[in-house]
Amino acid sequence: MNKIRILIADDHEVIRKGLALVLRQEPDFEIVGEAENGVETVTKVRQLEPDLVLLDWKMPRMDGLAAAVAIRRQTPGTRILVLSGAPVEDAVLDNLEGGVDGFVHKAISPANLALAIRVVAGGQPYLSPEVTKALLTRAQSGASRNPAVPLSPRELDVLRLMATAATYRQIGEQLSISEETVRSHVKSIFAKLKQPNRTQAVIAGLRLGLISLD
Repeated sequence: MNKIRILIADDHEVIRKGLALVLRQEPDFEIVGEAENGVETVTKVRQLEPDLVLLDWKMPRMDGLAAAVAIRRQTPGTRILVLSGAPVEDAVLDNLEGGVDGFVHKAISPANLALAIRVVAGGQPYLSPEVTKALLTRAQSGASRNPAVPLSPRELDVLRLMATAATYRQIGEQLSISEETVRSHVKSIFAKLKQPNRTQAVIAGLRLGLISLD
């Protein structure tokens, strides 16, 4: 079994140790290191090259969002899952739109945290309900509706499910189509919406009024 190699970054030792204790219960997880500030996080990502960083976004020396930018630049293959106890703020939403792979709140259950890690490590975005709601509110507040965007009915179905945590295989199962067909629709959606990835496509779909999260 190829384990998901995880670096835990949080300025509170008790939280780091608690997270490590919980995550080590998962047979497919390996904790490769810990970091207590943003600068140390960036350094350890470069040294250890983990599959995923579980990143607190409020840390000393360099906050989590600045660290995420540095990690994305130096180690683009490392996935970034932000873990925060703070309310969702515009800075978080800006960074999500800039490439962070997921965001969860510290109140998340161990089972859902494990799910989020697997989803993000597998290359898919994972947004907690709080972030999804905030993204929707912000998108709709500046919405420029464009019903002329030529998404087919099936592409709209796929885009709606892209706004959930469903994998492409699960989307295919729900729509009774193959995973290969889902990926073909996703590629078309990216091209038509002029977006580079799943998170950006969902945000664009919300902004344009093509989908909703109701």
